[in-house]
Amino acid sequence: MSDPFDPRQEFASTHVVQDLSNQEEMGRLLVQDRMLTAGMEGVLAEQPEPNSFRRVLDVGCGPGGWIIETAQTYPDISLLIGIDVNGKMLEIAREQASTQQIGERVAFYKMDALRMLEFPDAYFDLVNLRTGMSWLRKWDWLKLLQEFWRVLRVGGMVRLTEVNGPLLSNSAAMTSLWSVVAQSFLYSGTYFAPNGEGFDIELVRLLEQCGLQQVQTREYTLEYRPDTPEGQLFIENARRLYRTIKPFLHRWTRVPDDYGELYQQMLKDIEQPEFVATAKLFTVWGRV
Repeated sequence: MSDPFDPRQEFASTHVVQDLSNQEEMGRLLVQDRMLTAGMEGVLAEQPEPNSFRRVLDVGCGPGGWIIETAQTYPDISLLIGIDVNGKMLEIAREQASTQQIGERVAFYKMDALRMLEFPDAYFDLVNLRTGMSWLRKWDWLKLLQEFWRVLRVGGMVRLTEVNGPLLSNSAAMTSLWSVVAQSFLYSGTYFAPNGEGFDIELVRLLEQCGLQQVQTREYTLEYRPDTPEGQLFIENARRLYRTIKPFLHRWTRVPDDYGELYQQMLKDIEQPEFVATAKLFTVWGRV
């Protein structure tokens, strides 16, 4: 494996936020991790025997939120590795692991998963990926899943979690902003179909195309209101997202002239007691 501390290693980023030193995006990803895990009722809630995993790989781990919470929740997992192209985020992940005193079981490596996974064949019990749509294009999935297959032992599991379909809310401003995001995802090649619909069907198809068995899915409908802890995480995520993603939007679609006004109106709307937003999430998994 590459030296995770070698500053000469730099990989091209395909993340929707290109600035690898963007502190606001690093913070947003930590918020997003907590928001998704809360909505799914745990890091591996759908798995009947999560303690059976011994070696776990999290691809595109960002600042390490999922890996660290998984290590804390399941102390019987002996090795958890996170990889990411962003060295700054990995520094935050290592600091968190050290603070939580789990550093002896958790490691983070700088690695470009779009090139290859620098691990031996049949090494892991579980390969996890959440919100890969933030840096994967539809033509990248098959090669990446084939790499997942290679590094998994017989009986090992691929586990993917993504947003399915549009974000819905009773804020007209948020709806307008999200439509710009969805259009940019379609034009950039992130979405398989408009509004991200059918994402679950496509990933099931790709898993089965790679030869994975026992492919299953679990769907979640997440509701966010400002008077709930999950709603506050959603609000903080929205505040940051529509600022940090703006350069990506300009690259792939026409950004409306009143984007700033829409953003300010959204900030007002999401704090109102009657505000509500819903998002659909799914997890799909299969075994080698």
